[in-house]
Amino acid sequence: MGKTYKIAVIPGDGTGPEVVNEGRKSLKAAATKFGFKLEMTNFDFGGERYLRTGEILPDSAADDLRKFDAIYLGAIGHPGVKPGILEKGILLRLRFELDQYINLRPVRLFPGVDTPLKNKGPEQINYCVVRENTGGIYTGTGGVSMKGTPHEVAVQSEVYNRHQVERCLRYAFEYARKYGKKAQGKADVNTLALVGKTNVLTYVFDLWERVFHEVGAKDYPDIKREYYHVDATCMYMVKSPEWFDVLVTSNMFGDIITDLGAETQGGMGIAAGGNINPEGVSMFEPIGGSAPKYTGQNIINPLAAICAGAMLLETLGELAAAKAIENAVREITATKITSLSAGKMGYSTSQVGDMVAERV
Repeated sequence: MGKTYKIAVIPGDGTGPEVVNEGRKSLKAAATKFGFKLEMTNFDFGGERYLRTGEILPDSAADDLRKFDAIYLGAIGHPGVKPGILEKGILLRLRFELDQYINLRPVRLFPGVDTPLKNKGPEQINYCVVRENTGGIYTGTGGVSMKGTPHEVAVQSEVYNRHQVERCLRYAFEYARKYGKKAQGKADVNTLALVGKTNVLTYVFDLWERVFHEVGAKDYPDIKREYYHVDATCMYMVKSPEWFDVLVTSNMFGDIITDLGAETQGGMGIAAGGNINPEGVSMFEPIGGSAPKYTGQNIINPLAAICAGAMLLETLGELAAAKAIENAVREITATKITSLSAGKMGYSTSQVGDMVAERV
């Protein structure tokens, strides 16, 4: 047996435990086939723990999770807990404390999956968004004065320093070099495009654009550099997604365009993402929520969680194993599943997980 990886598992809320269970099947199958071992340890962070103990996240959580090679997350969100408490107290807190400064979101249409984009297929919808994940407007810099009066003022500032910008851009350049369309054999050159708003956000995106070209010209001359305004990017994502290879952008813009991208690839049932610290521990998750109304019915679509598991293995360097899971999902969507919607797949949650694992 080859290398052993320690994986922290946070099944979370609602249908999270169900989809994570199906993801485990493919991860174990890949480990067996490709000669490595996975040691998985469960953590009960989520709504049930919070309602039982009043504690959102133990103070030791980040230090405990740093001892692992990766984190596999199901979903966070409980109908009995006010929205925002768990999301901020668990997801955002872990991103910041573990310095998961990259959010990686592949936008890839799988065979057999419907897209709302007319005349577009898997060849056209095949790109990736690299989103800066710990800076920008999400840090909460700002405040409120004279609250509740007619003169109330609310300020929340977009704040970036060069260190944050440069490390994100360097990750994006490296990703484009390794996984861009040329690396896939689908283009003559790998392309990285900066998505911003230089004509209005003149301070922040002046910094982004200058560093983008300085770093690219000096250290990544093999990567073609392009720039798109964020509003134009949204239009291109609908009209001409085939133009894209790898996109890199700020926290807030990335949050918006990745959900648009997910819809074009078939919806949240197939979209997976990674919160990456290239020098530390990273966390991988299906993008859809906890879907509590489907809990325990064995009808939720587990493919996004399975794809998140493939991303986990890819980031650990187990590229062949990751590709085997992705190829198995492609075969399932092309030949078996009738819909990505809960209860309409033609198979149960566990049956879909079994089919993918068998093909791995």
